[in-house]
Amino acid sequence: MKRIFLPMLFCSITIVAAAQTQNFKITLNIPQYKSGIAFLTYYSGKNFNIEDSAAVNSQGVAIFQGKKRLPGGIYSIFLPGKSKYADLFIDKEQVLTVKMDSTDLVNKMVVTGSKEDALFREYQRFVAIKGKAWEEARQAYNNSKTKEDSVLNEANYNKFNKELNDYREDIIKNKPQTMLAAVLNAMKEPAILHSKAVTHSDSLENYYHYKKNYWQGVTFMDERIIRSPFFLPKWEKYYREIIIQHPDTITKELDYQLLLARTCPEMYKFILNWSTDEYINPKYMGLDKVFVHLFEKYHGPGLTSWLNEKQMETIKRRYYMVVSSVIGAPAPELDMLDTTGKPAPLYNLKGDYTVVAFWDPNCGHCKEEIPRLDSFYKASWKAQGLKVYAVLSGDSKEDVKPAWLKFIHEKGLDEWTNVYQTKEMEDADVAAGKPSYRQLYDVIMTPTVFLLDKDKKIIAKKLSLKQIDELLQHQAKTSKTK
Repeated sequence: MKRIFLPMLFCSITIVAAAQTQNFKITLNIPQYKSGIAFLTYYSGKNFNIEDSAAVNSQGVAIFQGKKRLPGGIYSIFLPGKSKYADLFIDKEQVLTVKMDSTDLVNKMVVTGSKEDALFREYQRFVAIKGKAWEEARQAYNNSKTKEDSVLNEANYNKFNKELNDYREDIIKNKPQTMLAAVLNAMKEPAILHSKAVTHSDSLENYYHYKKNYWQGVTFMDERIIRSPFFLPKWEKYYREIIIQHPDTITKELDYQLLLARTCPEMYKFILNWSTDEYINPKYMGLDKVFVHLFEKYHGPGLTSWLNEKQMETIKRRYYMVVSSVIGAPAPELDMLDTTGKPAPLYNLKGDYTVVAFWDPNCGHCKEEIPRLDSFYKASWKAQGLKVYAVLSGDSKEDVKPAWLKFIHEKGLDEWTNVYQTKEMEDADVAAGKPSYRQLYDVIMTPTVFLLDKDKKIIAKKLSLKQIDELLQHQAKTSKTK
């Protein structure tokens, strides 16, 4: 469903007023309803969180109230049935009076007791009038039959668009402390320097200008914008599309914005919660280094006290699974035995590259991927000085050992260094408090594949075999041009 800017829908609301109090009270008058449960909600990113609920009586009245102040933001009242709702601006004034007529949501809406909400309704009425003219001009421009019509309709379109933007800018400039100004800033897109970028230099200038001005007007000390449908999409766009997807770039940005938000607990909490969720299992390889940084600088030292014990345990457990296998780190040593029972440590294997593959002969996916890995190895990887260190993974390794040896022999994997760990070796590591290979290499499924350089530093991990092959081909081409 396409969202229109803050629609006020289908109800008649009375929210009462008042001045200096620690309580909030919202009295909801809905003549069209005589029963049911209404909900007071607030925006949390793309979702609604329930703040309170109230029964609608036979006079169509429901009262939301509490012995606290509501944090400023955009709230919504959901009417019985949850299919219709109305948005409200709630800030310092928390006892309001609002009358709404569902036959005309803009012109017949009457609000008293809230300067913030009244300013928004003025804006909404202006948008309704200019927006209609703007849309008509846009349609006329699209349907232009002559060049003269096109020029005229484009001029009208630009005129209405400028009037709308000027109205917004006037609010931002002259009423900068209002919630509407904060919301409009959160919605605003930076201007483009070169509307028609011709050269590569033009494109770069556009990018750097856009990035530099992306947060212009947005303060990270104003928690009101968190409770709106506009801030999270803007935030996610910045971290997923605008800045370079490199862990050092991302951690630098996050640290800076957390520094700005240090005196605003809710914004601080939002940034840390979002970034932890985003990078604990990142979309792109290598960005788990961001999560490691967040744990070591914020979670580990106890700067996220709002998280409960279970949440902290999950975060801590995940940290210890990834900390030793981030891109660029030396691969953890693996002291394993080969198929003859002789010691075959990982670091004894010499090669320009090493693939470390964790697999299980009883894993259906492994039965397909491991022979494919050998095909890549024999086709080109071997010639590039690559070695394969293949680790038997899974439980009850002694029981699966015969199937493992049979698979190696039948598939001709004898050129690899095939290794395993006995139960006695595993028990000894546990007794000594040593982390298992699963923890050291974050092995939660099979097959799991790592690519190491000649010094056994991790170049890539958890990529497909095709992606590893492309990476190795790129490395080969790069070395030839040097």
